Amino acid sequence: MEQEVTLMEMLEARERRVLRQEQMREKWGTPLISFTMNIPGPVKQSPLIARAYHAGVQQLRAALQAARIPLWETVQWSENTGMESIWATGGGARELKALCTSIEDGSPLGRLFDMDVLDAGGRKLGREEVGGGPRNCIVCGAAGKGCASRRVHRVEQLQGAARRIMEEHFRIADREQAAALVTRALLDEVCVTPKPGLVDRANNGSHRDMDIFTFTAAAAALAPYWSRCVQRGQESARQRPEETFRLLREAGRQAERTMFTATEGVNTHKGAIFTLGTICGAVGRLWRAEQPCREPEAILEECARMVSSAVTADMAELEGRTARTAGERLYLERGLSGIRGEAAQGFPGVSRIALPALRQALAAGRSRNDAGAIALLHLIAQVADTNMAARGGAEGAKKGAENCARLLEGCPMPEMEEIAALDREFIRRNLSPGGCADLLSAALFLLDWSALLP
Repeated sequence: MEQEVTLMEMLEARERRVLRQEQMREKWGTPLISFTMNIPGPVKQSPLIARAYHAGVQQLRAALQAARIPLWETVQWSENTGMESIWATGGGARELKALCTSIEDGSPLGRLFDMDVLDAGGRKLGREEVGGGPRNCIVCGAAGKGCASRRVHRVEQLQGAARRIMEEHFRIADREQAAALVTRALLDEVCVTPKPGLVDRANNGSHRDMDIFTFTAAAAALAPYWSRCVQRGQESARQRPEETFRLLREAGRQAERTMFTATEGVNTHKGAIFTLGTICGAVGRLWRAEQPCREPEAILEECARMVSSAVTADMAELEGRTARTAGERLYLERGLSGIRGEAAQGFPGVSRIALPALRQALAAGRSRNDAGAIALLHLIAQVADTNMAARGGAEGAKKGAENCARLLEGCPMPEMEEIAALDREFIRRNLSPGGCADLLSAALFLLDWSALLP
């Protein structure tokens, strides 16, 4: 429960801060950075405020590293009066003040940061000494402290403005971070080598119309799409899950056109657009400003809620008409529901196969490349991939899966030379487990997304 603090408690906290600053200055004899949050009202601690504070810590640490300013010691504490830290560094006071001012002015969230700089003698530097102007009111934008000194705005207005600043910052930052990690997952997936029958760094697999550069071109072009999918989920979070999926389908059709433009008509990521677009939509639906959902199981369960009714309707619509695609034909002839069936079940290939295989291989010391190749093998062995069946027929797909399973029986984490031999066999048989590759990309994304710090 959020706890209110009194003016006396704030004054006592200020005295403790000054004492700690003196102790740090005596110990190091260097300029100090004192970082606190500028939060209006009597509540100075909450999960959202803590997240904003840690974002400031990350920005400050990154700025010091970029400027090659050594950091000797950081003392941090958290009380009902707020989260605070003091930093002893090797930089000059004016250099540090300019750096801190740039962080404070660099984004709306920075308006809530108080990054004071004290020189070696204990004097606090002003913003004007490094060319900084007065800070604006968070409610109306007026410059200077006039609004505060005249108490122009009610405390509730100030609190609401501060919360909106934090929420909007993380709303955008989280979806941009998710988009960056999806793009990385797609690039990592195509770079994993060897991959039986798939494009990788060694060869084009069973494909004649694409290579690794076709994939990187498409991945770059699709980068904005993932952020839009998270945004669709955020904006429709209070609506029925099926409505979010409807919005994602509309965005997905545009993404497919973007992909085909980038690849000159080659289908590199149609399955990934569906799979990862759905997952990003679920991330958006589950998003909270205090902390986005990073649990793969919860995200994939939300995917099932979004997709299941639409997939059931799609499959029912197929009955009694001629198949227009290879996937439709395989469903009508063999009951293979493909990636849509995976989504309707919450992507069990990701949660039960790919993610555990990735984690086990990485825990065993295998590289990200090797862990990806091993996870893909587990997917091929256990998932009914419609791409395999479309290219190699029922018997060819079965044979390819059995060969992967046989290799894994002998060693759950085989060496790359053994997987390379399977690659040659898949190429000879014209097999390409593209659906499994999409599931691997999804697993790589969720692995990275779940590993992010709060």
